[in-house]
Amino acid sequence: MKPTTDRMLNRIKDVYMYIHSKGTVTTQDLVDEFGITPRTIQRDLNVLAFNDLVESPSRGKWTTTRKKVKMTS
Repeated sequence: MKPTTDRMLNRIKDVYMYIHSKGTVTTQDLVDEFGITPRTIQRDLNVLAFNDLVESPSRGKWTTTRKKVKMTS
């Protein structure tokens, strides 16, 4: 895998774990926590939502779904 792809996958995993640990977060919380642009966070959230791992109960807020996830290092 390309180093950029590996970085992106690690970041998406970290975003998922952060949401999972906090319960519900805002998009701005994620921007502040990870120090990346709102557009990048939105792309990461789109990947997670497409895979049914997060959902947005209201505009700009995110929470994890009940889908079981096997985490690897």
